[in-house]
Amino acid sequence: MRIGYFLSTEEYGPAELLAHARAAEEAGFQGLWISDHFHPWNNEQGNSPHVWSMIGAIGHVCDLHVTTAVTCPTVRIHPAIIAQAAGTCAELLGGRFTLGVGTGEALNESILGGPWPTLDVRLEMLEEAVGLIRELWTGEVVSHRGRHYTVEHARIYNVPDVPPEIFVSAFGPKAAEVAGRIGDGYIGTSPDPELVGRFKEVSGGRPAQAGAKVAFAPTREEGWEHAHRLWPNAGLPGEMAQILPTVDHFEQATGLVTMDSTRESVVAGTDLDQHLDQVRTYADAGYDELYVANMGPHHQDMIEFYGEHVLPEFA
Repeated sequence: MRIGYFLSTEEYGPAELLAHARAAEEAGFQGLWISDHFHPWNNEQGNSPHVWSMIGAIGHVCDLHVTTAVTCPTVRIHPAIIAQAAGTCAELLGGRFTLGVGTGEALNESILGGPWPTLDVRLEMLEEAVGLIRELWTGEVVSHRGRHYTVEHARIYNVPDVPPEIFVSAFGPKAAEVAGRIGDGYIGTSPDPELVGRFKEVSGGRPAQAGAKVAFAPTREEGWEHAHRLWPNAGLPGEMAQILPTVDHFEQATGLVTMDSTRESVVAGTDLDQHLDQVRTYADAGYDELYVANMGPHHQDMIEFYGEHVLPEFA
């Protein structure tokens, strides 16, 4: 299994993220994920730099492959603009770029004041958006009048000769089927073999990437405290992460997430076996790549620990 590092734009500022990218490459991580948010999940996280600015800067500090995890090309940003931005980033990175896309969250996408569509509509929008992005990446002049998007006489001039792959995020069976139809790969966050298997069945065995978090710290209890303070949203059930519209709503909802549930769900501390077991869980679910983020202030220690102890086990 390939292991990369997950840059959390919600928790860290621009300069910190660049330092993480450099350190991850030096430690031997094999790629980078980077999240795309307008808002963080809560005020404690306290950051949300613009992902497309960050990707351009990352290309100047390291040579790792970068994947957006994930961009929503349907509501907040028109797919034609995503096509241009992703084409430019892929050219800047010498082709070391994958466009990860998904149906998004109201937290980020409802900022312009429009209605938040149902999941079925969002999947329909995503499928049309991905098709439009691929068409624009041909370098031809494109006019498009679809159900959700209109483009008049648009042409993207800067895209590598081989356009980026598009990986599609999915959190349920219906979304996994859409991802299998339209994606070059799959993006998930849960070690769910049924979802990964469904995607691979529909897609003919295309690759799957996952993201996971740890709370590396001198003790497990300190790690859990950081995780509970910074990322209680990870404990929210069902579709709440997709439909809550504001940071305030997330802070209200995560007040119901207990420290006990955080302890049960988060790998914390320095126990090597627990970190290795989490990676194996994702490998056993069928993922080909795993991108690991650290929650809390001990990110440099986590990167060095993984470089020395975890990455060699899966080389």
